[in-house]
Amino acid sequence: MNMNRSFAAMMRLTLAALVLLAGSPGASAAGKLQVVASLPDLAAVAQEVGGDRVEVAALAETTQDPHFVDARPHLILKLNRADLLVHAGLELELGWLPVLVRGARNSRIYDGTPGNLDASTAISVKEIPTGKVDRTMGDVHPTGNPHYMTDPQNGGRVARAIADRLAKLDPAHAASYKARAEAIQKRSGEMARRIAAQFNALPEAKRRVVTYHRSLTYLVDWLGLIVVDELEPKPGIAPSPAHVAKVLAEMRQAKVAAILQEVYYPSRTSQLVATRSGAKLVLIPGFPDFAGGERYLDNLEEIADKVFQALESRS
Repeated sequence: MNMNRSFAAMMRLTLAALVLLAGSPGASAAGKLQVVASLPDLAAVAQEVGGDRVEVAALAETTQDPHFVDARPHLILKLNRADLLVHAGLELELGWLPVLVRGARNSRIYDGTPGNLDASTAISVKEIPTGKVDRTMGDVHPTGNPHYMTDPQNGGRVARAIADRLAKLDPAHAASYKARAEAIQKRSGEMARRIAAQFNALPEAKRRVVTYHRSLTYLVDWLGLIVVDELEPKPGIAPSPAHVAKVLAEMRQAKVAAILQEVYYPSRTSQLVATRSGAKLVLIPGFPDFAGGERYLDNLEEIADKVFQALESRS
């Protein structure tokens, strides 16, 4: 118990020192707004909307599970300087983001301020539980499924929300923010319709998939896929041998074309089931490579292409 208190005290001192070293909150190069996004896909959209008027940083890395990002002290420096924090909401980052925001001591990005944008307020949330939620149900989000950025039309809606918030923080450039967001939303809609039509042209038998975790709802709905089952018996619960056997039998009977899962989940079980069922395992990048300059819509097009190739090749 004493060790826990000592560790907590050490962390508080470390965080305070980092904040002091960060200098004045909101200081930015050439007057640019400092935008921090919790996740790389939100960062990629914010960068496109803001253009050269913003500097954008992502807290999570491309390969990290967004539920379990390490709340490392160096991330506090980004939040301490932020003019705007964009996050997914719906409790996706509940385990790590609040402690970073508290440690940053930057009142401009607290809940309820213009500098805090919950991007989920811009979209229509799926899978909101209707009854009581408890831990026996697994990792169920009581406010709905937070993985909504795998539908490009949601990305377009989030772009508009980011533009509106940037316009409040920087009214002199409001028109340019809104024009960029409108262009993103137009491209998002066009891409969504084009790719959905491509998938809908496949016969139903080739659109049957199994997913690993219940994190691809928005993607499979956009693409018109049919989810036969999930490899996790409950969200966040590791596959048991009995459940794997059940899913494998279902896959063989339905001739499932592919198993879809993000790269940050363990793939050993999925690979085994794919081999025994004849399905293709499609490992999906969890986020665009924001640090490498990949754009949000380019990432989704790459994902859709990988899935389509796996489904189309199923005999």
